[in-house]
Amino acid sequence: MGKKRIVKQKGQKLDKNLKSRSLSKVPKKKLLQAILHVQSTYNNTKALVTDLEGNAIMFSSAGALGFKGAKKGTPYAAEKVGEVLGEKAQMMGIKEVSVVVKGVGSGRESTIRGFVSFGIDITRIQDKTPVPHNGPRAKKARRV
Repeated sequence: MGKKRIVKQKGQKLDKNLKSRSLSKVPKKKLLQAILHVQSTYNNTKALVTDLEGNAIMFSSAGALGFKGAKKGTPYAAEKVGEVLGEKAQMMGIKEVSVVVKGVGSGRESTIRGFVSFGIDITRIQDKTPVPHNGPRAKKARRV
């Protein structure tokens, strides 16, 4: 039968290579104002920075930073997403952002907190979470 090997697993940390790779792709364009779109689901948090016309400038997500599985949906992973985009935005010279939040996940607020930690002002926060008016048709009554 042989000996059983015990593999010790360390806590999930942010992958340094993925973070440095995402920071190296900073656009050359200089902006003063931008829009931060945050989509937070139960499984992942995605953030997108666009200019005022809506053209995408930079993007990051918890999965792109090396988080896997259930850890992608945590507030910690969402905060790291915000910090990476905040660092990129600071390098581009962005001073003000308006935030559009979409979704019901736990990373809604922490993404914004991570983004603002780099000294960028928020002009407004708008919630565009889709809400069903009536939803799908209910199941028919069970007959016993």
